Amino acid sequence: MSAAALEALEEAERAFNAAMVSNDPTRIAACITEDWVLVTPERGPIPAQAILSAIGSGVLSHDTMTKTTHHIRLLGNVATVIGRGQNTGMFRGEPISADEWITDVYHREGNRWRCVLTHLTPVCSPLEISPIQDKIMPL
Repeated sequence: MSAAALEALEEAERAFNAAMVSNDPTRIAACITEDWVLVTPERGPIPAQAILSAIGSGVLSHDTMTKTTHHIRLLGNVATVIGRGQNTGMFRGEPISADEWITDVYHREGNRWRCVLTHLTPVCSPLEISPIQDKIMPL
């Protein structure tokens, strides 16, 4: 992958994070496709319009959002970006915070990358993960 392509995807990620912290649905919509989907462990797939409406109405807001990229894969006009992110904010008047593994799938439209899917997976400490040996049943 070229340095220019890598920088363009990193910039798309920074712009997306900044848009989310701005709590401006128009700014967020500029970073995503109309059919963007957010997949959460709590609710599964959530369409873009539901997230934008929740942010626009003040039901959901973000104060901070950071992400460290761990892996980028370019497949023509599609790219996957995997990273670990932390965010804070409010949901229905209650404070929220998350530490998550985030997979964003981007599509290149001209010279611009827009996110088509975001998948969130909570980070678990090693103590929260049960050993796999206990789950294997002999045949």
